[in-house]
Amino acid sequence: MYDKLTKNDIRRLEEEIEHRKLVVRKQAIAEVKEARAHGDLSENFEYYAAKRFKNQNESRIRYLEKMVKTARIIEDDSKEDEVGLDNTVTVYFVEDDEEEIYKLVTSVRGDSVSNLITIESPLGKALMGHKVGDTVSVKVNEQVSYDVIIRNIENTRDEGKEGIREF
Repeated sequence: MYDKLTKNDIRRLEEEIEHRKLVVRKQAIAEVKEARAHGDLSENFEYYAAKRFKNQNESRIRYLEKMVKTARIIEDDSKEDEVGLDNTVTVYFVEDDEEEIYKLVTSVRGDSVSNLITIESPLGKALMGHKVGDTVSVKVNEQVSYDVIIRNIENTRDEGKEGIREF
């Protein structure tokens, strides 16, 4: 697995684990007990739904614990005027004559729909360490690449309001 995560990502994962163990687990167990009390389990949909919810929660806890255990802690060592982790970057796509705004995040917070791109993505890798005005070539694969120009870099490191996306 070995996801690259920040100390803040680890803290959020640990908070979710604790919440799932102390709150969600108790709720799931109570729902299973209540559904079981309704009688015949062979035709009891509520019982099967409650068991499924309980099992999904336990699976999520195991997944998060493994992620924390195997994570590689990273620090952002970029300079103030360079694109780095948790920066919001305005890029100009030369071929499309369009501008887009992205925030560079770790893989656990990536969400392309919300323009949160990971530092492991082709665009994220290409942007890291560059400055305003730089033309950057983004290599998607051996045959496909495109150029972008960095128009603005905004330091949004301390905001960190995005939660850990659930699976």
